[in-house]
Parts: sequence; C-alpha cells; structure tokens
Amino acid sequence: MRRGLALAATLSLAVPASAQTARPSLDYASAAKIRDTCLDYARAHNLKVAVFVLENHGMAVTLAHMDGVSMGVGEIALWKATSAAKYGRATADTAALNPPANMPSVATIMGGVPIYSADGTLLGGVGTSGGKPADDAACGTAGIEAAGLKAAKPVPAP
Repeated sequence: MRRGLALAATLSLAVPASAQTARPSLDYASAAKIRDTCLDYARAHNLKVAVFVLENHGMAVTLAHMDGVSMGVGEIALWKATSAAKYGRATADTAALNPPANMPSVATIMGGVPIYSADGTLLGGVGTSGGKPADDAACGTAGIEAAGLKAAKPVPAP
C-alpha cells in the first residue's frame, strides 16, 4: 500500500504544475459593473431595457431586465449579446457585412457590443434591447467603459 502511494506521489510530481495557459476572462465584478451602469444609463434616459452580459463563449455572466420589459425584448438583448460575444464585433458592424439571414447567432441591429481587455483579448459581449437601437448600443458601451474595458478591439500603435 505504501509503495502505491509513493508511486502515485512520484507520478504527480512528474506532471507540470501548469499545463494550461492562463487566459483573461470576464469576471463577475466587471460584468455586474457593465450591467448596473447600463441600467443607470437607461433610467437617466427614461428607457426600459433588458441587458445580457456574456463571456466570449456565449455563456451568461449576468443579466437584468427592468420592470415592464417584455420577454421578446429580453430575447433580442440575448441575441445581440451572443452575436457580439461570439464574433467580436458590434452588431451595427455585423449588419454592414450583409450576412446571410440564416447565419447562426448573428444580430444585425445595433445594441450588441463586444467587450475587450486593454490588450485586445475578446472577453465577451453585452446586448441591450428596449430603447432605440442607438440608445441600446450607447447603454452597453457606457457599461463597458465604466468597467475599464474596451468596446472595440484596440488597434496596436505602429
């Protein structure tokens, strides 16, 4: 029995401690800041919105909807957030590409905004719906900036 434990301990030491490269990810504190700032923006502009904040694989980190917002508005916010998170571009920019109507998870109306780290790593996306499309996009962008993140991939200096 002791020999088996010693062998197991020896084998575990042979495996590198960090086999996986660490990657930045969208944490809850940043996602909550994005959500809350967007809700504050909506209140200040007399809007009723739904907000989804997703990580870059399309999984929800946090979400909210204001009282009186329909289920459809929430589904549109999720659609916009999914598009921004998965493709790394604002939904307004996606519309300019004229994608086919059946392309999966692609939103083509303003209100989905990607979330980037300062070094240009795609962290996720925020989708807002319930206001005019330009207000939805401004709401998400305000949240991203308040969290100290970027709403577009930073362009490296030449």
